[in-house]
Amino acid sequence: MDLALGDIANLVGGQLNGDAGIPISGAAIIRDANAGDITLADKAQLANQLADCRAAAVLVPPDVTPDGLPFVTVSNVHASFAKIVEHFRRDAGNQPYGVSAAAHISQSAKLGRDVVVYPTATIGDDVHIGEGSIIHPGVHILPGSRIGHNVTLFPNVVLYENTVIGNRVIIHAGAVIGAYGFGYKTVEGRHKLSAQLGYVTVGDDVEIGAGTTIDRGTYGATSIGEGTKIDNLVMIAHNCRIGRHNLLCSQVGIAGSSTTGDYVVMAGQVGLRDHIEIGDRAILGAKSGVMNSVPSDSVYLGYPATADREQMQKQAALAKLPEMRRQFKALQKQVAALAEKLNDAA
Repeated sequence: MDLALGDIANLVGGQLNGDAGIPISGAAIIRDANAGDITLADKAQLANQLADCRAAAVLVPPDVTPDGLPFVTVSNVHASFAKIVEHFRRDAGNQPYGVSAAAHISQSAKLGRDVVVYPTATIGDDVHIGEGSIIHPGVHILPGSRIGHNVTLFPNVVLYENTVIGNRVIIHAGAVIGAYGFGYKTVEGRHKLSAQLGYVTVGDDVEIGAGTTIDRGTYGATSIGEGTKIDNLVMIAHNCRIGRHNLLCSQVGIAGSSTTGDYVVMAGQVGLRDHIEIGDRAILGAKSGVMNSVPSDSVYLGYPATADREQMQKQAALAKLPEMRRQFKALQKQVAALAEKLNDAA
């Protein structure tokens, strides 16, 4: 539904500079904006891009004043632009749906008020789901699991038995929570699966990316602390304890029984060995291979991972290797020449 630019300003509580009657039919970033769209510029460096932009108007912060384009000034550009985008892209999938007759729900399961369950979802015995939660198609929730309120499970999420999910958790498509841990004992030449009697607990306000897997504990819990955000394709093994408000980027792999503190950041493809501890607020750079525990408030890089200062010194030394090789070969020639002179003198 189209809005006048003045209505857009009222929607976001912004200050209008330009014709209030300009019709706005959509919202897009500068690169994609067409005639009739409103766009956003969150910093002055984007002025050159705005000059070539086809948008009808732009959303800006107080320190940006674009030339030749009507604009709306707001204190928080991204929050305001998100509100505008939501207006133009109302998602019918977020409308109340109810519980589908094509879902399989155990008679002993308990669903709270305003729970949505889409077709082909299966909900096992003694499962509890809090009010306002949304269970998308193909989700499988095994017996004994507990799900808080306002949780969203996207298509094909699998929760193994006795999984505990907090409030306002988002789990994206294809994630598997509570699968068996990769633990074996070799008995008479064969690998025998160890005990798989634990479960997984996920705290409030956690988000888990598509294709991520979190294995159950051996006897107790593998736990994910509140507020932690986990990217796509992350692997967390059995008995791990992930702290609060961690950020785990894509393809991170954490081996069994490892522990992280609060506000830990792991960049893409970080790998942790088993039974180590990562301190509060530690940062692990991309592709770090972490073989030992990491202290709080530190930055570790490389493989094997070491403190950033040490790693930078190593990289600086490596960069000098080609020149050092040339110098070494020159020295070899000089030594050979000296040796030849000594032999001639003898």
